Amino acid sequence: MRGELDPQVDVILELVNDYDITLSGEDVSESRQELETMIGLAGDDPVSVGEVTDFTIDAEDRNLPARAYIPEGEGPFPVVAFFHGGGFVLGSVDAYDNLCRLLAQKSSCLVVSIEYRLAPEHPWPAALEDCYAATRWLSRNADRFGGDGTRLAVAGDSAGGNLSATVSLLARDRGMVAIDRQILLYPSTASFEPMDSRAENASGYFLTAEDLVWFVGHYIEDSFDAHNPLAFPLQARDLSELPPAFVLTCGYDPLRDEGIAYADRLRDAGVDVSHTNYESMIHGFLTMEGIVDRAHDGIEEIAAYLRRELHP
Repeated sequence: MRGELDPQVDVILELVNDYDITLSGEDVSESRQELETMIGLAGDDPVSVGEVTDFTIDAEDRNLPARAYIPEGEGPFPVVAFFHGGGFVLGSVDAYDNLCRLLAQKSSCLVVSIEYRLAPEHPWPAALEDCYAATRWLSRNADRFGGDGTRLAVAGDSAGGNLSATVSLLARDRGMVAIDRQILLYPSTASFEPMDSRAENASGYFLTAEDLVWFVGHYIEDSFDAHNPLAFPLQARDLSELPPAFVLTCGYDPLRDEGIAYADRLRDAGVDVSHTNYESMIHGFLTMEGIVDRAHDGIEEIAAYLRRELHP
């Protein structure tokens, strides 16, 4: 499951050491800035798309900031609701701007990035309910941005991959929004379950096992909730009748095995699954496209899946 570490990833790890970047610090605001700094150092200049628009989603008792990336060409376009990573504590629409631009450009989909509420200020299920509300809103209102809400995918990396999976579960159970595809990029699917990859990749590869404990501690206010499948979907008993899934994992990622396990569970439940393990990559590599060439390969693979599955 692990190949030889990509030499360009070594450059990333040197940056992490040189800038002393730590995701799970004592001060949450500082940790948030650390992630923004890391993505800024490893990312590339923003690519152009047809149009980028900031707007607000009316989610009943709250307003959710969002950003629409409208591709060039003639719509209506399939729609991708995108949920950024950051362990439910870090991350932002701004930090993931270029990844969303690249996905919109290469997939010819309307990509809408959601600024969901973060822990610890807003523990579970705030982020889940925000992402579900945004997805439901897009299914009805995507035409405002040239989108077709009847061709709808949810996508995200890390914590955003978790949210894509749990939004898919919630949508199935509530029956109020139809999701066509779920894109799970090195997703967090388990809470504290022992996994070989958590030991094998516990430190030295950007995201650490210590970070995972810190993130869950901030996200889950009541320890009982850590066993809820709408918090960590690997614990779900029934994964049938969920949208077809694209799952991407990384060899040098503590989350690798839970991503693979979730892909296997989906497949066993009769869900169509496309899974790729990038054996030489670390967690978060898709936002390191300014340094890591394989990031572009991963983004192109995701875009190709979206083009194949959502375009008529």
